[in-house]
Amino acid sequence: MAKDKNGKKDKTIKKVTKQVSKKKNDLKAIESELNILKDKHIRLKAEFENFRRRKSEEISRLLQFEGENAIKGFLPILDDFNRMINTDNTSEQSLKDGLVLMNSKIKKYFETLEIIPFGEKGDLMNPEIHDAMLTQENKKYDEGTILDVFEKGYRYRDKVIRHAKVIVNKK
Repeated sequence: MAKDKNGKKDKTIKKVTKQVSKKKNDLKAIESELNILKDKHIRLKAEFENFRRRKSEEISRLLQFEGENAIKGFLPILDDFNRMINTDNTSEQSLKDGLVLMNSKIKKYFETLEIIPFGEKGDLMNPEIHDAMLTQENKKYDEGTILDVFEKGYRYRDKVIRHAKVIVNKK
């Protein structure tokens, strides 16, 4: 009977020892997997930081060159202006024609840069894009209608870069 008890104890000890050994192996495997995941996390974090740095540098370069390209686009207009100033033909009509031509070139160039003018007579006043400089009463128009424009407003893509300065109808 003592042998049976000892035999059961031995079997139980062997069984528990196997379970402990298996749990230790499982723990080692989990620790190994955890270390691998930690390493991947550190690498991904470093890779993401490098990506952010590269993108930031790329955006800075693009903005720098975009400004450079904008300036290059104005140089031919400046050349025309200088030719107009230095011309011997100083009649009022030729000066006016030159200014009209330069105005047209500037408008076309603004279109290529996606700079869009806004603020026309007859539009409704929008305080997000218009600055009301004066109000006047005119019974022909509804309240809030723009009666005159001091300065056009300009939008670059989706951003207002200058509000239109306007006179607004007030009843």
